Amino acid sequence: MPDPIPPAAEPPLPTVEVETGAAPVCAVIWLHGLGADGHDFEPVVAEFDPDGLPATRFVFPHAPMRPVTINGGYVMRAWYDIVSLDFSQRREDPRGVIESARMVERLIARENARGIPDEHIVLAGFSQGGAIALHAGLRHPRRLAGILALSTYLPLAETLASEAHAANRDVPIFMAHGHGDTVIPYDFGERSGKLLRAQGYDVAWHPYFAEHGLVMEEVRDIETWLREVLGASEG
Repeated sequence: MPDPIPPAAEPPLPTVEVETGAAPVCAVIWLHGLGADGHDFEPVVAEFDPDGLPATRFVFPHAPMRPVTINGGYVMRAWYDIVSLDFSQRREDPRGVIESARMVERLIARENARGIPDEHIVLAGFSQGGAIALHAGLRHPRRLAGILALSTYLPLAETLASEAHAANRDVPIFMAHGHGDTVIPYDFGERSGKLLRAQGYDVAWHPYFAEHGLVMEEVRDIETWLREVLGASEG
């Protein structure tokens, strides 16, 4: 296990925010994938029916800039370094995963300070961002509304049993993956879903005929799930 990252070493993450109504009572913290930024999934909010959800703040943070080994050390927005293309061995840098999870905790705390309790917060992410959503959400010490993990996998899986917090043992988890994904193979993502189910987690697995990205059927399913875990709008 790498040395913990001291809180003072964590700069505040810049974010893009979209609110579906005045005085939001819920929040979705949505992490982008490798090399993208917080604007990447901003357009998805426009696809949701604003009358079907409670007033919700969608928070899209920008990942820190860091060198990525598999891309020749090129510096880009990344939640952690990827050290190998080989899916049969560890790919993620543990220190980066832990550092980013702590940054997510700060984003949750900021929503708490703005009046939104943990049980009204969804952690969401795509690809690398989904990996961090799973890692941080299952270790979070207070019950969340749900975890949304798209085209991704469970990082540092071997430490979950010892580090998971009981508060989120029954948190609803929406996992989705495209059969044609060539970035994170479908079977690799599905393996993570099965591992989580074997440990007793409430995983809803959603397969799509898609590559490494979202399709409209998936967006509609995400909207339905968000209505379930956040509560439909009362108008």
